[in-house]
Amino acid sequence: MTRSGGEIARGRALTSGAGAGAAMVIEPLSFWGGIDWSDGRIIDAHHPSCGRSIAGTVLVMPYGRGSSSAAVVMAELIRSGRAPAAVVMRSADVILVVGAIAAGELYGLELPVLQLEAEAFALVAALDGHLLSVTAEGVVLATNGP
Repeated sequence: MTRSGGEIARGRALTSGAGAGAAMVIEPLSFWGGIDWSDGRIIDAHHPSCGRSIAGTVLVMPYGRGSSSAAVVMAELIRSGRAPAAVVMRSADVILVVGAIAAGELYGLELPVLQLEAEAFALVAALDGHLLSVTAEGVVLATNGP
């Protein structure tokens, strides 16, 4: 159990920005063909979280899966306000990072992407549904329970 405002993990911030939302812990996902650009819903029929929206969440997944075109999807989700509030991964996904950086350059909008070591990632992944904050310094904080 975590206390409100407590630090859960500290990792490497791959992009600038901070964000907060309910943790949505999912299996690896390809943003290209796996996310509906218009509303942030997972549309990959074979994904266990199909039908759920990533919009406004702290998206927690071990790694991304898929095409280099996922950067375009990420940038468009950020531009339209349908992106996660933050992305937390165990393994860095350069393509999603490129999408977040592109959105920053093109639209002036930030999306924090954070990489955690395996043990820290496991702690965060155990908090599905909890409200989390990701700081610009790469810290994950629990703001309260689910």
